[in-house]
Amino acid sequence: MKKSTIGVCATALAAASLFLLPAVNAQQQSPPVSPPTKSVPSAPTNIPDNKLDAAAAAVKNVSAVKDSYKQKIAQAPAADRERIADEADQALVKAVTDKGLSVEEYTTILEVAQTDPVVKDKLAQRLKN
Repeated sequence: MKKSTIGVCATALAAASLFLLPAVNAQQQSPPVSPPTKSVPSAPTNIPDNKLDAAAAAVKNVSAVKDSYKQKIAQAPAADRERIADEADQALVKAVTDKGLSVEEYTTILEVAQTDPVVKDKLAQRLKN
């Protein structure tokens, strides 16, 4: 049961972090022609700067772990893939918790960044550094 919980969390971590990386790269290229309109919350979400710093650092770590294990899994014999995937799940959780965030805090910050343009911009700025 614990492994499946970690797997779900790790998958959520990896998926949630992916939306930010293209946004940072897109800002370095030409702006989109007509971005879709999203509903903006009535009041901006107040996430402390230290949490945004930690989330940005965690996004970078999660991305590195994901890339590393994706390659390891692809090169591994089929019999070892599940074990390596379990290791990847643990490494993804560690990539977040080592930055002082819980998996829930990390996921919440990324979810807020998807709907709050102020938070998204602050996080994107930190990811550029």
